Amino acid sequence: MEIALQEAAAAAARGEVPVGAVVTDAAGRPLAQAGNEVEERRDPSAHAEMLALRAAAAALGDKLLPEATLWVTLEPCAMCAQAIAHFRVRRLVFGAYDPKGGGVEHGPRIFSQPTCHHAPEVVGGVRESEAAALLRGFFAKLR
Repeated sequence: MEIALQEAAAAAARGEVPVGAVVTDAAGRPLAQAGNEVEERRDPSAHAEMLALRAAAAALGDKLLPEATLWVTLEPCAMCAQAIAHFRVRRLVFGAYDPKGGGVEHGPRIFSQPTCHHAPEVVGGVRESEAAALLRGFFAKLR
């Protein structure tokens, strides 16, 4: 999660919402990491999770990540949760909960739906206070 928090801080420094993500292999070695790039790319799908998942799959030369763990600083939104299911990620670990935009523990609860093709193991609240503080600080500056 430390790397994901560093990616989130770097995203904030670039004017992006501070969310960072890292994909690790079964041994815990990082395969890919990213921070949000929505503003930079002018692409609403350029969430940290999406970028890290795509890069990890490319690094492995496969479309699936069945042995991977995705570490992300914020509860994934519904779009990212669906991508996690489609990439067949083994485990999702996230920091701050997102009651407004989350798609895992809040909102549509993607992995609980009967139409979900794959549900990873989910661990939420890891280093939650640090991840939430990055977000609060970022949005406080905008107000």
